[in-house]
Amino acid sequence: MKKKLIMALLTLSIAVMAAGCGDKKSDDSKNDDKKTETSTEDKAVDTNSKGNVVAVDVDDISKYVKLGDYKNLEVTETKQEIGDADVEDYISQQLTYKAEEITEDRPVQENDTVNIDYTGYLDGEAFDGGSATDADLLIGSNSFIEGFESGLIGKSKGEEVTLDLNFPDPYSNNPDMAGKAVQFKVKINTIKAAPELTDEWVKNNTDYKTVDEYKEEIKKSLKENADLNYMSQLKSDLFQKVVENSEITEYPEKPMSETMEYVKNKIQEQYASPSGMTLDEYWESQSISTEQAEETMTQMAQNILQQSLIVQAIFDAEKVQLSVKDYEAELEKFAADYGFKDAAALESAYSDETMVKANVLWSKACEILQETAKVTDVAPDAQSTGDEGEKTE
Repeated sequence: MKKKLIMALLTLSIAVMAAGCGDKKSDDSKNDDKKTETSTEDKAVDTNSKGNVVAVDVDDISKYVKLGDYKNLEVTETKQEIGDADVEDYISQQLTYKAEEITEDRPVQENDTVNIDYTGYLDGEAFDGGSATDADLLIGSNSFIEGFESGLIGKSKGEEVTLDLNFPDPYSNNPDMAGKAVQFKVKINTIKAAPELTDEWVKNNTDYKTVDEYKEEIKKSLKENADLNYMSQLKSDLFQKVVENSEITEYPEKPMSETMEYVKNKIQEQYASPSGMTLDEYWESQSISTEQAEETMTQMAQNILQQSLIVQAIFDAEKVQLSVKDYEAELEKFAADYGFKDAAALESAYSDETMVKANVLWSKACEILQETAKVTDVAPDAQSTGDEGEKTE
């Protein structure tokens, strides 16, 4: 448990917002939420002595970073093309979410959602993790071991079913059960069926009027998400190449101190405060010593500062200087790229100004890397087969 927590904390990076923004919400349901309007006019971004916005404020970046190769980087990326099947799968999922209990007397069918109580027995004794009550199960989802879902097809509401099954071998979820013969006793409480996709359903449940219009907008939204995920992964992979090619020779004292304070505040905010604890009390509650806590937070701060140092090294190598006006333009571009109406909407969603600034500058640095990168695009199922798509420069 302690190791898992430390590893989770060490994965904390300033450039996580891009991933968090990675899925634009498909506009498939009626949404009456009002947009929050926020003005950025009174928000001042920190600048250096020359009035420029920088990733890290140091006099000579070369004292801290040996910047490795950052041009002509080669990466292979998975590029997903959205087709009609993807649209149908998405809509089927949405219809399943709207499933309603059937009133007619009919048995369970494929794609029904059944509410069940079940108990699993091994050698006549109920086994741990094999029982539940009031559980919803989509027939055809393959959520349970082979034979469980298919064994309910044709059965009726209120019926009690006995299923003699075998766990697969191997079985990574619970290796102790691999290959074991078991018996499940299942009671079907209710049967729900997904509604039919019609113009009327679309009108009543979405912001669109016809099935065709709905499908067109879903396809557009899925394509935007696929493109956004592709670009986010490309940037991440390119930047990681630069990290691997570079060396941090020293962490500047003042930025390191400021980043350490930032890390402590974030852990306090996200972990300690919700439990009504101080930071020290939180570490103690996790059986983590003061020395381990300090080491963990130092590593987190170094991970974050490493990114800022490399971003600034790229800027300096390319003689990129961002005025406040330039930064604001980059902020607007970043917001648009990640599906926000404008920078104000982005900053309303993400109040952590340090994270926002770091992500904007990171994205700008990654765009510099993209200019000379050699990117090979492959289909989602081609990564394992070695089939490559066209190269794009």
